[in-house]
Amino acid sequence: MKRFSILLAAALIAVTVQAQNFPGQRRSPNDTLQSVKVNPDKSVTFQIYAPEAKNVQLSGDLAWGNERAKFTKNSEGVWTATQKNDKVSIYRYGFIVDGVSINDPKAKVSRDMPSYVAVDPDGTAFWAMKDVPHGAVSQIYYKSTTFDRTKSMHIYTPPGYNQIDKLPVLYLIHGGGENDFVWSNVGRANFIMDNLLAEKKCVPMIVVMPDGGVGMNVEKFTDEMMNDIIPYVEDNYKVFKDNEHRAVAGLSMGGLETMDISLKNYKSFAYVFPMSTGWFSDSPAYAQWEPYLKEHAEEMNKYFKVYKFFMGGEEDIAYKNGQKTLETFKKCGVKYEYSEMHGGHSWYVWRDNLQDLAQLLFK
Repeated sequence: MKRFSILLAAALIAVTVQAQNFPGQRRSPNDTLQSVKVNPDKSVTFQIYAPEAKNVQLSGDLAWGNERAKFTKNSEGVWTATQKNDKVSIYRYGFIVDGVSINDPKAKVSRDMPSYVAVDPDGTAFWAMKDVPHGAVSQIYYKSTTFDRTKSMHIYTPPGYNQIDKLPVLYLIHGGGENDFVWSNVGRANFIMDNLLAEKKCVPMIVVMPDGGVGMNVEKFTDEMMNDIIPYVEDNYKVFKDNEHRAVAGLSMGGLETMDISLKNYKSFAYVFPMSTGWFSDSPAYAQWEPYLKEHAEEMNKYFKVYKFFMGGEEDIAYKNGQKTLETFKKCGVKYEYSEMHGGHSWYVWRDNLQDLAQLLFK
């Protein structure tokens, strides 16, 4: 204890001396650097302090499909570029510094999350944080018997949860390379739900956002969903436990997981929404699934109230796979609905998908 007190005192003295020797002095341009700024015309200005770098580039959503902005370096070592943009959306971004990809070192995000910027100059987007009653997002840790380790998931509970008897549940799965943080950060799922509830466009529900990042081991995540995640939620939250009050949705890789979960357990879900996904065109899945779908199509059509695919238009990298998957569903007699919008394989599309599908649930 005495040694700790001495070390603490020494540290305080060092800080005091530093403050006295360098009153108000800025050590580098990085101290006050604003790394990202949204402009009134929806363009975004990026800055990074890298005085020794020879080249800096922008990576992420804004750099895909657009003319990439060129960075220039000033005399203080700050690189600056303004990326053109005309859409209200939320964009993941990063920097490539001399060939090395990095997240924004100035961004206030979890180390597990990519950097992102919300482009909404007027604050009117359907996913914006507005002056409405807000629910809560909690990070929950649970023991996954499937993977034999502790994992996390994020769970949204709507405003007034403590005064509500029981609620239905939407299980909402992210895509490949991401984790359970992403739907409530980049996806803005909680604000989308808050705004829909305030406008009375959807019913109150719990939204469970698990960590589906298991590589391409889709089948094993199905086991975890049924054996660990759903039981945990139903043991610890005030929810209905029947298929009529249970939905599952997922994007990209999470869409493959959504299909696997729902088709193998079709008596457990009434609402299913795969987004920007489809079995790979050269996958043996077709030979494996076709006999199963044909055998169970009649029962699936009875249990599924809504089975709806979403796609980000022909520019979506999953478009061809998705179309072939739809052909298989049709061939096997499994009823489905389909919707697409332009925007590609992106969060611009998936946030919109969530807004649409939430209004179809549990009615």
